[in-house]
Amino acid sequence: MSADPQPENEAEEIQLTAMRVLVALSVSHLLNDTIQALVPSIYPLLKTQFVLSFTQIGMITFVYQCVASLLQPLVGRYTDRQPLPYSLPVGMSLTLGGLVLLALAPSYTVILLSAVLIGAGSSIFHPEASRLARLASGGKHGFAQSIFQVGGNFGSSLGPLLAAAIVMPRGQVHVLWFALLALLGIVVLTRVGRWYQQHLSDLKKSVRFRAAPKRNPLPRKQVIRALGVLAVLIFSKYFYLASLTSYYTFYLIGRFQLSAAQAQLYLFLFLFAVAAGTIIGGPVGDRYGRKLVIWISILGVAPFTLLLPHVGLTGTAVLSVIIGVILASAFSAILVYAQELLPGKVGLISGVFFGFAFGMAGIGSALLGWLADHTSIAYVFHLCSFLPLLGLFAAFLPRLETAKPRR
Repeated sequence: MSADPQPENEAEEIQLTAMRVLVALSVSHLLNDTIQALVPSIYPLLKTQFVLSFTQIGMITFVYQCVASLLQPLVGRYTDRQPLPYSLPVGMSLTLGGLVLLALAPSYTVILLSAVLIGAGSSIFHPEASRLARLASGGKHGFAQSIFQVGGNFGSSLGPLLAAAIVMPRGQVHVLWFALLALLGIVVLTRVGRWYQQHLSDLKKSVRFRAAPKRNPLPRKQVIRALGVLAVLIFSKYFYLASLTSYYTFYLIGRFQLSAAQAQLYLFLFLFAVAAGTIIGGPVGDRYGRKLVIWISILGVAPFTLLLPHVGLTGTAVLSVIIGVILASAFSAILVYAQELLPGKVGLISGVFFGFAFGMAGIGSALLGWLADHTSIAYVFHLCSFLPLLGLFAAFLPRLETAKPRR
């Protein structure tokens, strides 16, 4: 009878350690995505310096996103079978190399090469870090993914702000300052990797941290159909986000005659709203079900996206914040829902969905850049405003038993 307190204290210590790991993963995600957000944030500078078309601008995003898209499922599949704790700092090292190339790039071709390295670094980081976040979740999978995702989204919001303060006024070579963030990320991820290596066998055996049962919750046909619906929703979300992350500054400059630095501040405001909204989706999905969160976050944003191209500067700023908060809650819920559809394949699912999201963003950026060259940025924003209506497809998602409110 007296033996109860020791396991209880031990469980509390495990939970505290796991939270520290989640915070470290979130911080490293912040650093990683701050660096990634730097690339589109300096597009106005690169466009002027290298005399680029919108199509060429879109191709930078396309190259980066597609490298990440193609590699992430392969990394996720491999690490499901053979976890690689120290792959995390290796991925950040590739990102560091891409940053140095970007800062010193003498030509458009070298810029594309830097995008390849940054994309490769991201492809190694995301699947294994997401997998570790689930292992350290203590069963609160949505909460853990939100903690992990919110770091990345806050980093995405900081990228434009830091670019406006450091790079835009001083020039391309000052991208090198961001190498300090990459070095810090390597240090943090090395410590996380060391802990992961030491506790990997314990995590696999622990009831608190073990993966979901291997049995699929639905028949195979239903699983395939549900994955197809999730793919449509990812397409809707990330094509729309591509229009904002890659071309929002150009839209503001063209329509409201803002300076590049002023436009970066509005982009920061939107991306900060995305970060703030990220933390909502996971915990709400844990309590009320992923399907509800997915439904509201995709379709619920449609009235605001449809209104955005028709309002003034203040209205654009307000609507972009609302859109960012609502839309951001979707990905954590979609990812955990997919993991519950195919239990036991966390790395593969994380890699596929991160990869697909990156791929859609890359293809979207390239296509929208080509369209902007042949029409206008304003037309692109008007057309993209209809994409969230694809959220109607969420009605075809089955309700998973694991997504019901916890008792």
